[in-house]
Amino acid sequence: MLTFKPSPETFLSHVRWFTFLGIVTKSWLAFFTKSLLQIAPLLLLAALVCSSTTAQTDEFGDAAADPVKLFERGQSAHARGELEKALEFYEQAIKVRPEFPEAEFQRGNALVSLARFDEAETAFRRAILLKKNWSLPYSALGALLMRRERDVDAAGAFRQALAVDPQDNVALRLLSEILLRAGDPKEALDLAKRATENQEAPISAWVGLAIAERANGSKESARKTLDRILSDEPNNVAALLERSDLLTDEKAYDLAITDLTTAVKLRPNDKIVLSRLAFVYQQAGRSDEAAAAAKAGGLEIQQSSNDDKIRVIGTPEEIEAANSDDKMTSRKAIEKLIEKNPRSAMLLARLGSSYRLDDPSRSLELFRRASEMQPTAPEYAIGYAAALVQARRFVEATSILRQVVRTNPNNYAAHANLATALYEAKQYAAAVTEFEWVVATKPEVIVAHYFIASSHDYLGEYPEALAAYQKFLASADAKTNQLEIEKVKLRLPILQRQIKLGEGAKKKP
Repeated sequence: MLTFKPSPETFLSHVRWFTFLGIVTKSWLAFFTKSLLQIAPLLLLAALVCSSTTAQTDEFGDAAADPVKLFERGQSAHARGELEKALEFYEQAIKVRPEFPEAEFQRGNALVSLARFDEAETAFRRAILLKKNWSLPYSALGALLMRRERDVDAAGAFRQALAVDPQDNVALRLLSEILLRAGDPKEALDLAKRATENQEAPISAWVGLAIAERANGSKESARKTLDRILSDEPNNVAALLERSDLLTDEKAYDLAITDLTTAVKLRPNDKIVLSRLAFVYQQAGRSDEAAAAAKAGGLEIQQSSNDDKIRVIGTPEEIEAANSDDKMTSRKAIEKLIEKNPRSAMLLARLGSSYRLDDPSRSLELFRRASEMQPTAPEYAIGYAAALVQARRFVEATSILRQVVRTNPNNYAAHANLATALYEAKQYAAAVTEFEWVVATKPEVIVAHYFIASSHDYLGEYPEALAAYQKFLASADAKTNQLEIEKVKLRLPILQRQIKLGEGAKKKP
């Protein structure tokens, strides 16, 4: 019987683009080999049928009419890094046998390595169409979409992969990562735990678990997970960096520096690692060593605001771009600076603010991280709560904002956001109190009278509602408050009639 027996080295070459994401697993290799073994009899039959025809004599030689041999030659070329040649063989195999999902899948992998992403996406989708009960093309497609910053589409592909194979390790790990970014740490942790249930789970799965544990506030569990990883693999850079972040949170700077120094020895020219080391040196008050680490990475320590205490590692050009009025320019620059300053709550909040309207989920995750890094800084908690409001998660927002107001009773932004969150959560009585505070503090915020009035209205407090509506109309701007003015004018005749009739509490109008 004709069988496929690709070596681990060959397979790693096939999916070399996954290596960057740390998602090549033994379980995937076993599944892929098993899948190929299952189709071998069918392909052998096809090869026998094709052997009765006249053999082609082009550059593919005697194997030109045999899709299996063409596929094998493509794998061999792929293993040698001859991507263009491998692509030719895969495409020729597909030409001979159009319904060849394994060839489409490998063709997609080769195209990804060649940075031909649109074609790769088409190849993976074709493989899925041909073999819907095979999880690997779904996972490959998801990883590609994720790489292209299409997280929503990627999440859909990973969920389809898991519907086919609930233990698809790639899908479990990368979907967990997406959910963390989207502000859903609970499901992310569940997926990360599932990814480590397999005895052959890669180290990257355990690192992902530690990250998810930390995102859920289980820092002690995350620390234990990382300690186990590093006891087995003391030179695992990802685990060293993650543990150094935990230690920095705990202000255990010397231990964090030890981990980062080890990481620097393993990656002596890695700017990201050096920038983290420089940042921790800064936090520890060791300015000279911070400057030396920054210089070793070809970086500079620049002031990023009028506050002398807030400094970031980056070039003057990067900081200038981060302050650009052009949203896309500033985002790219801030993202680069965050790579060099992963513990900078200020940069995370800046980026979160940029994404608040365009991508509420991403904004939410960035503000959450900033708030966790500096829990006593009200501006980050308020930013997080505002992002929750934007995402229509009002109850969570009110909980955070109440805490901020308790510790910062005169913070206008906290009261204003709390008023909005309470109103949207239909907690109208509490909303009235907050909006009245807003009006007392800033009388020019005329629209607050409208929200006070409509809150009374919803509560069935008609006389109070009428008085507030009239106060709003007396000061409202015809252009700025046009929508609210129209609503009030439609409501007033009915409200006045209800008051004359002596009606009391009522349902939502």
